[in-house]
Amino acid sequence: MAPTAINLPNNLSEDLSLQQAGIKLPTQINPTESESTETDPIPPLRAALTSETTPLAVRFRALFSLKYHASLKPPDRTTLPAIEAIAAAFPSPSALLKHELAYCLGQSGNSAAVPHLQSVLKDQKEDGMCRHEAAEALGALCDEGSLPLLREYCHDEAEVVRETCEIAVGRIEWAISGKRKTERLRDSDFASIDPAPPLAQNTHRYSIPEMQQKLLDNKLPLFERYRAMFALRDLASPPDLPTAVPAVHALASGFSDPSALFRHEVAFVFGQLSHPASIPSLVEVLGRPHEAPMVRHEAAEALGSLGEEDGVEEILKRYLNDEEQIVRDSVIVALDMAEFERSGQMEYAAIPEENSFSPMARVKG
Repeated sequence: MAPTAINLPNNLSEDLSLQQAGIKLPTQINPTESESTETDPIPPLRAALTSETTPLAVRFRALFSLKYHASLKPPDRTTLPAIEAIAAAFPSPSALLKHELAYCLGQSGNSAAVPHLQSVLKDQKEDGMCRHEAAEALGALCDEGSLPLLREYCHDEAEVVRETCEIAVGRIEWAISGKRKTERLRDSDFASIDPAPPLAQNTHRYSIPEMQQKLLDNKLPLFERYRAMFALRDLASPPDLPTAVPAVHALASGFSDPSALFRHEVAFVFGQLSHPASIPSLVEVLGRPHEAPMVRHEAAEALGSLGEEDGVEEILKRYLNDEEQIVRDSVIVALDMAEFERSGQMEYAAIPEENSFSPMARVKG
């Protein structure tokens, strides 16, 4: 729910607070005020996001604040500057931050983000995880004009890019076809724009074992398997549903899939759900010595969303000195999220986001 006045949280941890980091934001922004009297929040947020000397967790909070403005419907005078501010951080050396930039641009629902995302996808020197996220974001935006580019990169050298482009093409084709209007979909607790819609419920109400079978069927297109994944997610929320724990266990079976992209998406879904039943599998994945870094990173951030559960913070701290940079960075962000979960704050970002479910509903890898 969007408040009538947007206030900064007053109990951020001292070392990670935007204010303590020297980033001066308005203490109150009233959307009903005239533009002549309204303080512009974008420049300080952009400065925080693009500064390589700002702590990573603070940059993430600035990013989610910018995402709030980039996603406004209808857009206001801050929307396009917010999109440009997010895109301005792509030169950062942090793969974790850059892939999150792409995700936030895709979630904005604003076509002004398309050129920035296309540039990232086309950059062969860019980290594969960032290019994957750019492709997924183009799918989230349902940008029909990006279909030729996405189809081209379905043959990319990087498997994670190929697979993501395949899913993005499937999502856009589904969205522009008549299926979107004729399919009956289960209501979801999540406001995120997902890589694929859940399975349709028109003629058959799938059981959890049937969904799990589709989830694990490597003969099916990835887009269809993702549909089963997000259908299972929706059966696991809220956490007291009788289907929740069985759905979580079904999703966890996806961690055995040969596709790193698929495994990382399962971990992301667990981050959205924040269900305690997912903790054992997330801990196991984070600790796998030969697991793909993009999967371990997502498992770490998912555990961050469960930071109020006993022992989670201690487990995360074991990986603060991991040999993989993206895992170390993810643990820093995850511990900040764990602190957020314990603090009882209403929003993870400095500025609240409408229809938020949890901080991990805004965090994706």
